[in-house]
Amino acid sequence: MLIDNHNRTINYVRLAVTDRCNLRCNYCMPAEGINFVKNDQLLTIEELKSVASILVGQGVDKIRITGGEPFVRKDLMVLLRHLASLKGLNDISITTNATLIGPYIDELKVLGIKNINVSLDAIDRATFERVTRRNQYDTVHENLIRLIAEGFNVRINFIVLEGQNEQDIIPILKVMKHYPVAVRFLEEMPFNGGSKSFQTIKWDYKAILKHITNHFPDYTLLKSPITSTSINYRIKGHQSTFGLIPSFSRTFCGSCNRLRITATGDVITCLYGKPKANLRDLVRNSTDGREVEQAILGAVGSRAKNGFEAQGEHSKVFDSSMTSIGG
Repeated sequence: MLIDNHNRTINYVRLAVTDRCNLRCNYCMPAEGINFVKNDQLLTIEELKSVASILVGQGVDKIRITGGEPFVRKDLMVLLRHLASLKGLNDISITTNATLIGPYIDELKVLGIKNINVSLDAIDRATFERVTRRNQYDTVHENLIRLIAEGFNVRINFIVLEGQNEQDIIPILKVMKHYPVAVRFLEEMPFNGGSKSFQTIKWDYKAILKHITNHFPDYTLLKSPITSTSINYRIKGHQSTFGLIPSFSRTFCGSCNRLRITATGDVITCLYGKPKANLRDLVRNSTDGREVEQAILGAVGSRAKNGFEAQGEHSKVFDSSMTSIGG
């Protein structure tokens, strides 16, 4: 098992397969986009397979595939087939914007990959197009409904953006009340390639909860795993649940069980921290994977206690876009 220097067990890895995305969400990157890395700097599918196998050998039993948008990578299914074959990997999940997943839904079901997070920051078409800067509303809606109908475990991630989409918080709950999905509201973070900066937010998790419960006063707090980043609730009469993720407030750091590995091989032990190692050259030159194992162990053994400590070690943390960090 991977145990960090604060005695936290690490069994969950967010593995980015690309820094590219076909949307241009305004909280994620500037309107002009970012300088995407060259293809030869990205981990190849074979290298991603090797890294994943090493991680599972070290006790990781959950891997979430992220990007960018994972499905812009044409060979993604090769990796997913490999992950589905790994003994000890109990949970394979994907975070997607649901624009490109359609052709792969049937095979995902065959592979047993049922946990899909859909990034959806508006239920209103005009708001969606304004936030994403793209005309993909119908495609996302159709794929989302299909995923639900096909029995996938769908979680909708909605980042609450002041002055942009707060008016959609209640409507999305009203629409999703008829479906067995989890709608999770995230606090905004100032990752936008260096073009955003703020020290406080209006819509923290407490404000979001107050807004929701003013409209739906009959709700229940649900029991969640200790490692959960979301505080979860159910509204009476709703098939759906809703959750609050204090991503800016950082109330969940004490039980953090995850690592991030970017598409270029950086090992990030905290979203607010700087990379602790890079695996790309190691995996390309390693014959038995031992150097990769040691690099991962070294990174895990030098984690910050929480996101505030990590941010204190990395003054330029927000200069990156979320798409390059790994979702």
